[in-house]
Amino acid sequence: MTGRRRPITRRAVLVAAAAGAGLAVTVPLAHGLRVAPGVPAASPGGLAAPLAGNGPDGTFFDLATLRGHIVVVTVWASWCEPCRREFPVLLAARSRWYPAGLRVVGLNTADRPESARRFLREAAAEALPVVSDPDGRQAVAWAVRGIPETVVVDRGGRLAARHQGEVTWAWLEASVGPLLG
Repeated sequence: MTGRRRPITRRAVLVAAAAGAGLAVTVPLAHGLRVAPGVPAASPGGLAAPLAGNGPDGTFFDLATLRGHIVVVTVWASWCEPCRREFPVLLAARSRWYPAGLRVVGLNTADRPESARRFLREAAAEALPVVSDPDGRQAVAWAVRGIPETVVVDRGGRLAARHQGEVTWAWLEASVGPLLG
């Protein structure tokens, strides 16, 4: 038997790169959930974990500045199709309930800044405060198990509700509406 090697194809390189990128996000998320299942934002009534950092456009945001407001934190990525579908619902809720004190904030995880900026531009959501989380560490602190995921923080900074998967208007009305009084 000869020691002939097969040439490495472009497809093999792309598959290996995609697998590496997936591990770069999955391992920190899985590790964080295994090591710290009781992180502050894990269950209703607990204090929301800190959320601060630069967005894809370089603007700094800190969730602590919104104390006294009801905050919907949406965890998303530009490559997530359900995230794309739910954004119009989140923006409609923001528009409807902004005068009553609702704020919507994005946690953009496992994404590239240029892709996130393009997503926000296409969604007409460039004014939305966003924290970039390329390595998933902030998502771990928020006990995120997948995207999209939505967390509602009450006026006192406590977790009021959480939803895994694409949000609906009905869920927002049931989870956010009563908090707004």
